[in-house]
Amino acid sequence: MLVLALTCSACATSSDKITASYVSPMQYENWTCRQLAEEAQRISRRAADAAGAQDSQVTKDAVTTAVAVVVFWPAAFMVQGDRQTAAELARLKGEMEAIEQTSNRKNCGIQFQRQQQAAGH
Repeated sequence: MLVLALTCSACATSSDKITASYVSPMQYENWTCRQLAEEAQRISRRAADAAGAQDSQVTKDAVTTAVAVVVFWPAAFMVQGDRQTAAELARLKGEMEAIEQTSNRKNCGIQFQRQQQAAGH
């Protein structure tokens, strides 16, 4: 049980549970709607890539944890966690929010689709 508790604390967090870091919308204040739209597309692609990498790590950590608990407990120390990718994803989500806020003030009409949480989570 101790191994299970230790491994779960190191497991990666799924991308839909990572909250946005604060990014000031002021950095986008002098941007045109076109510039905001181009940046929104770039940030959206990067966020999708980071979310995919994050969720892949969640799967890898879950498999490693299962192997550790059932078969080979030293494998518990192979669980990698998610600090760097999670921080990048949180920052990108914050940039998306800042772009959206600036877009709203300027009536640019830029809105990001929000990732839906899976049922039961």
